[in-house]
Parts: sequence; C-alpha cells; structure tokens
Amino acid sequence: MLFFKPYKAPIKGAVVLITGAGSGIGRLMAVEAARRGARAVIVWDLNAESGAETAGMAEAAATAPRFRSGAFTVDVTDAEAVHEAAAQTLSEYGRVDILINNAGIVTGKPVLETTDRDVQRSFEVNTIAHYRTVREFLPGMIARDRGSVVTIASAAGLVGVPRLSDYNGSKFGAVGFAQSLREELRHMGSHVHTLLYCPYYISTGMFAGVKTKFSLVLPILTPEKVATQVLDAIDKGTQFKVHPPIVRLVQILQAFPVPFMDAMVEFFGVADTMNEFTGRAGDATK
Repeated sequence: MLFFKPYKAPIKGAVVLITGAGSGIGRLMAVEAARRGARAVIVWDLNAESGAETAGMAEAAATAPRFRSGAFTVDVTDAEAVHEAAAQTLSEYGRVDILINNAGIVTGKPVLETTDRDVQRSFEVNTIAHYRTVREFLPGMIARDRGSVVTIASAAGLVGVPRLSDYNGSKFGAVGFAQSLREELRHMGSHVHTLLYCPYYISTGMFAGVKTKFSLVLPILTPEKVATQVLDAIDKGTQFKVHPPIVRLVQILQAFPVPFMDAMVEFFGVADTMNEFTGRAGDATK
C-alpha cells in the first residue's frame, strides 16, 4: 500500500455536513456546496437562528433535484449534544458523505492573560470536537468505503505566533489529528478521503484587526476565496492544502536552527500580526 490513494468524494450528489456553518466561511461553503449539486447540506451551529438562515440560503442556491437542507443547534464542546445531533442527523438523512469540521474560536490573548477556561474552550472547539464528529460519521464512511473528512485547521497549526498560544496549540492538535487519521485510513486500506486545509488569516470578524507585512505574498484571505478553495480541494481529491503557498516555507524552516527560524518569522512580520487584534467576542465559527 505504498502508493495507496483514497477515492474522490465529489460534492455533487453528496450529503454534506458543516460545523460552524451559521456564518463566515462555513456559511459560504454550505451555499456553494448546494450550488455545486450536493444532495443535502446539513448545518451545525451554536446559534439556532444563524444556522437556520444558512440552511435557507443553501436551499435557495441548490441545483440538485429533491435537495434537502437542515440546521441543528449543536454545541460541539458538549459530547452528549454532538452524539444526539449525530443520531438525529443520520436518522433524517441516512448518511453523511462529506464532513467538514469548520467550527473554530480564537481568544487572541498573551499567554499570561489566557485563563484555564480560554485554553479549555479553544481545545474543545478547535481540536476535540473533531474527534467527536469523526467518531459519529466515519464508521458509515468506512462501511461504504467512500466519503471525506475535512479538517479546517490553520497556518497557525504549522508555526507559533505571539498572542495565539491556546489557538496555536489547538490548531497544531487539529493538524496532528488530521495527519494521523489520514495515515490510519491508508494503513487499514480504506478509500475514505481526508483533507487538511491550513489557511493564513481570513478577513472574518473572528480575526478582526490582524495585519500582514507583505500583502502580496502573505495576503489576508477573503472568506469567499477560502470557501471556494476548500470545495475545489474536496472535488479534486486533494489531501493537504496550504494557502497562500509560501506558508509551506515554514515546514522547511523547521529543519533550520531556531534562531534562523525565528529571524524569518520576524522578517515576514508574522510575529506582529496580532498586535492590533480585536476579534469578535464569543465567536465560535470561522
């Protein structure tokens, strides 16, 4: 199985579930998936009103005959709530073909101002929730030997940044989870596809106030661009995507001595990106 590859899991005809889809890129992915011919789009979000609004937008954009959309109010930090919502989802829709773990949160605090609650919530939403949703929906994908698990991680899962200690840690965890899941599926001979997506900062309220030094090579990404890239990557069967591409450089730099790595982070202005961060209090979605 040296060159074993998963099957593609095209969006057209698929039942797609997106966490944190009440706003931001989650909402955009839901609407675009419907436009691309998904059979059903299922929205999980903490905010019932926002989730229902996204489901309605997906319904309006749908191109597949007999398309279905639905919204579930789910706190992904609550294991029982995830289990109950998953059971209801499978009861109503029969299966989930594409699972997009998109829900995320950021505090943007210096490490000494980060509380235990901040750290716990960051890991619960950004990392642990992935384990919960995958345990619910992956067994069906394995049984059908087809499907896709998508991890929306971050460039912050590849390199440390000041004022992101809890976010960095949780996103490094999400990256490790996605890589381990990919290898586990490959090793067992499953054709279920996985995608790990690591974008730079996105211009949503979640990262309001962030700055970039070299906007041509390290641009703040638009939500529309990110949503399109994720769905394109799913359709193409891509397993790992970083954007912008120069972010891959940090993986190469890890092989160099720490002072050189740190100097490069400073040169590209990455260490100063959060200096004017304001964010969106209580935000739990991309």
